[in-house]
Amino acid sequence: MKPADVARVAVVEELDVTPDGRRAVVARRVVRRGQYRTHLHLVDLGDPAQARRSPAKTVQLTDGPVVDGHPRISPDGRQVAFLRRAADTGGRAKPRGAKAAAEPLVTLLVMPIEGGRIQTVAPHTAKPDFGAIGEFAWSPDGTRLAMAAEAEPARWLVGPHPTVGSPAFRAAPPPRARRVTRTDWRWDEDGHVDHWSHLFIVEVATGAGRTTARSRPRQVTSGDHGVSGPTWHPDGRTVAFVADRRPDADLHPRPIVWAVDVDAGPRAKRSKPWPALDAPGGASHPAWSPDGRWLVAIGRHEPDWTDEVSPGLLLAPARSGDGAPWPLTPDLDRPVGNWCDTDLHGWTVSSRIGPAWLDDHTIVATVTDRGRSLPRRWTIDPDSGRPIDGPATAPRHERGPELDLTSHALAVATGSVPPRVVVLGTLGGRAMEVMTVDTGEAGGTALAEPPVRTHTRFGSRWQRRFAEPTMTRLDIDGPAGPIETWIAAPPDAGDDTRLPTIIDIHGGPLGCWAPAPGVEVMLLTGAGYRVALPNIRGSTGYGADWIRPQLGHWGGPDADDVHAVADHLVDRGWADADRLGILGLSYGGFLVNWLVGTTDRFAAAVSENGVTNQISAWANSDYGPQYCREARLGDPLSPEGVKRLWRQSPLRHVANVRTPLLLLQAEADLRCPPQDNEQFFIALRHLGREVEYVLYPEESHVYATAGRPDRRIDRMERVLDWFARHVAAG
Repeated sequence: MKPADVARVAVVEELDVTPDGRRAVVARRVVRRGQYRTHLHLVDLGDPAQARRSPAKTVQLTDGPVVDGHPRISPDGRQVAFLRRAADTGGRAKPRGAKAAAEPLVTLLVMPIEGGRIQTVAPHTAKPDFGAIGEFAWSPDGTRLAMAAEAEPARWLVGPHPTVGSPAFRAAPPPRARRVTRTDWRWDEDGHVDHWSHLFIVEVATGAGRTTARSRPRQVTSGDHGVSGPTWHPDGRTVAFVADRRPDADLHPRPIVWAVDVDAGPRAKRSKPWPALDAPGGASHPAWSPDGRWLVAIGRHEPDWTDEVSPGLLLAPARSGDGAPWPLTPDLDRPVGNWCDTDLHGWTVSSRIGPAWLDDHTIVATVTDRGRSLPRRWTIDPDSGRPIDGPATAPRHERGPELDLTSHALAVATGSVPPRVVVLGTLGGRAMEVMTVDTGEAGGTALAEPPVRTHTRFGSRWQRRFAEPTMTRLDIDGPAGPIETWIAAPPDAGDDTRLPTIIDIHGGPLGCWAPAPGVEVMLLTGAGYRVALPNIRGSTGYGADWIRPQLGHWGGPDADDVHAVADHLVDRGWADADRLGILGLSYGGFLVNWLVGTTDRFAAAVSENGVTNQISAWANSDYGPQYCREARLGDPLSPEGVKRLWRQSPLRHVANVRTPLLLLQAEADLRCPPQDNEQFFIALRHLGREVEYVLYPEESHVYATAGRPDRRIDRMERVLDWFARHVAAG
């Protein structure tokens, strides 16, 4: 595989399933003429009660220079609603500014699932009620849609400006000024958060194979806060959503689940939102039980949690009045969600991880465990809501049967017999496909053959062109116990061959490498490198005891583990001590910057969107203060806090750097902004060290997978050239 082959990569990245479980609608992203295009496809899954071995029939539903996503099938299984924007050269919506202002906003469309005429149900007009749409959900009877969309008033804009969503707004130049009074005025990938998103209700009419809007969208919520994740109660009039309505939410964010009666009159008590699941540590991803008695969400029950406390499932009575929840997973010690760090997931859309209800007492959600993310199931007592059974995990070093699966998107079909769980995910080294998963008995995923049935091939077909790397899983002895590490090698490399070797550090630090090697790894092994992917201390999915030692000690236990991996590979005869390289993105970039300042063992390094100065990053990052609190890094508000931040800053070791260093930076990155890496670059230039700094305009934090295709290609060409000059040459 060569860098230009990035344009051949397809990603099947979003999913929904019909109530009978026989069909799914997925979004598949490709590159055409230098642009990303995403189209919807209908997948025939067959009868849930019958085994099927042959690939499913797929039919493309949409076409053209568009990005279609977030498919949601109507409750009767006949319509699919989705979001559309015009195709561009980047995978995500760009921050609004002078160059991006003319781009059309996201539009909500509906079409028959069998294919046919596409109808706009939430159009942007000359006098619109809303701006860009984020998320939406069908009402239980299929006659309405609840959506979260940008709303007036503007938060910061000074001077005349058009109404959000209007044609004039999309073409408007930058404002005269922004008067900022809160710290949440910006967000990576979104740019300036000039308008909050609020809850709207759209009435729709179906018939004669078409769906149309019956009225203009009606705004339900308002205020100085945003709304996300709308979901309907089975009563068809109550909608739950996620919001942080507190005045200091920007300083101490704690979103919880609210509910509102969307049919109540303006003077009715229930026309105002009430807390439906008030989790002490915050909550998201709400889902009502089919009988309407319970509300489940993902969150934390601890009010002042830090990174070793994994998010779990919380349950609350639907009509409790105070929204007080209890945990369903107090002893799981694994995070609910997909935290696996493989670029085969695409990174242009968020994972759909559940929770979802199979019936009135059974819940399914994704759990990350030791580099895999698998659907797990819980059973509750339908009367008390207390857990009867749920997934358990073995201690970190005790391994049972393992399924090398990462589940990126999950949907359930409650009308099928038996209820069907459908996922998009990787299996082994294969790129994402549509699969059905046997969740087995309550308490976990069944591992009897076949636990997973793959129904499509069009997500991984591009891999057939290239030689797949061989993947070997090792438990490498480290200072605190085995470090699970995947080793990728060229397919013709023997076990007795020393190769130039790259150690690749994942982001987070709460990410974790998965068994799937990914595009970046395929490019490196295709160039003749062995690649080590270690889940060092700080990686999630291995329990709190694997995370806790690294909290507030970045550059300590994590760096020791990287050295242990390098030592093992050299001692084993797989790596040459003189031809070691290191690579990392985000937190991985931090650790690269740290290691080159504390050791000379690497022949070359590539740091991408990393961190060098924790003191300035605290305020420069869009999420810096909260991130530093969760990771126990410190804060600049006291002398002791400053000492802690500086102690964990690679910049303090910059004078010791002798390793040739390539710094890659997304110019519009608000998570790890350019100002940070620039400090490292300027210091190294003044010291006369070998360093290059490459900026990618308009790109945000995850541009390596979601950025403009030509920039992604340029990035990999530079990485391979840098390692060829300094590592491969020896």
